[in-house]
Amino acid sequence: MFQVVIVGRPNVGKSTLFNTLIGEKKAIVEKTPGVTKDFLVGYVEVEPGKGYKVIDTGGIDLSRRDTLSHLLLEIVNKTLVQADLILFVVDAKEGLTVMDEEIAKYIRKFDKKVLLVVNKVEGKEDRKRAEEFYALGFKEIFFISAKEKQNIYDLKEALSDYASSSLSPLPKEGLIKICVLGRPNVGKSTLINRLIGYERMLVSEIPGTTRDCVDVLLEREDGSAFLLIDTPGIRRRASIKERVEKFSVSKALETLKKVDLVLFLITAEEGLTHQDKTLLRQIEKNAKAAILLINKWDIFEKNPTKGKVFLELLRTQLKFISWITLLPMSAKEGYNVDKILPLAEEIYRSYTQRVPTSAVNRLIEELKSKYTFNIKGKRLKIYYATQVEIAPPTFVIFINLNPEEVPKHIVKFLSRKFQETLGFERVPLKLILRLRH
Repeated sequence: MFQVVIVGRPNVGKSTLFNTLIGEKKAIVEKTPGVTKDFLVGYVEVEPGKGYKVIDTGGIDLSRRDTLSHLLLEIVNKTLVQADLILFVVDAKEGLTVMDEEIAKYIRKFDKKVLLVVNKVEGKEDRKRAEEFYALGFKEIFFISAKEKQNIYDLKEALSDYASSSLSPLPKEGLIKICVLGRPNVGKSTLINRLIGYERMLVSEIPGTTRDCVDVLLEREDGSAFLLIDTPGIRRRASIKERVEKFSVSKALETLKKVDLVLFLITAEEGLTHQDKTLLRQIEKNAKAAILLINKWDIFEKNPTKGKVFLELLRTQLKFISWITLLPMSAKEGYNVDKILPLAEEIYRSYTQRVPTSAVNRLIEELKSKYTFNIKGKRLKIYYATQVEIAPPTFVIFINLNPEEVPKHIVKFLSRKFQETLGFERVPLKLILRLRH
């Protein structure tokens, strides 16, 4: 697929341009320099079902020598090697800077087609300063305002022309959208790197490295496809100080609502924390299919008995979300990583399954013959049930009483019976009681 890579120093408006090009608010846009530490991937449709890929990189600062900046630059290098076209974004309000000149030299060594995009051109003074950028020597220059959407059409037309001979099918709607969720530093990005086979994510021992939700399309040889979304590590709200981090947490929880399945990571070192339970309750509340991955399982390699005790304790702690599947693994060592996606496919099939009406009827007859429910002197009668939705599987049961009179423990009992009998043991299930008039 034709790849357009957006580069530039921090805070020149790359993320705003990215959002404008793909037509949705995906990147976190904030005035704090260097907010986008990870890379975001989006798609622009040029003709029905076909288009090109746009990658928004983190802000480049070639003068910095810290570990995180070095890691970021390594990944930028890999991305630019694979790019078909580079959008070099600069800031008209600040004018030409030494850092812009350094980045211009840096990207020239990749010998790629470069479009210079002078952003934030919103007045006469901006336009005057924008002319300074001719000194960089790039042949094609676009003067735009991504925020105000000025002159964006011309830029989009140019991109479509360059991509026209290499348009590819856009990701299918049928692909499984998987969100990778967990506290900071539990190994989310390392896991995605292992799944896709190279260090596409920014992996670091510094907690909170991932601030944006980052999408990675993973297509396998058998034709199956997954959209893996790496979310920011979520800390307790009391410890969230920066506005940007608050945006990141909100975006992660918003992402949770849009995905098909969640890979929830904890570590064998720390076990299940209070914050983990809070996040798992969000999964339960949103009725999302999920797998609980226990990372860094290699610490039990020499003591399997201790690992067995750990799992028994964990299952006890997870009674409130008893349907969730547990998988010990090690993102760093690769242990059980090959089982994750096949397991995700199995669970997704169950999550989207429709059961025959005959199977539901048999279950209702069994419940009526084996169990009697008395509520405040009245007998609960179950007439019939029907499946009304998938993802999550949702059933409506018609009864003789006001649903509000039915105690929660009876509803839980019925839900468990539906899960066990109809093949939904590993996914959440919704049960709606309705009075038959």
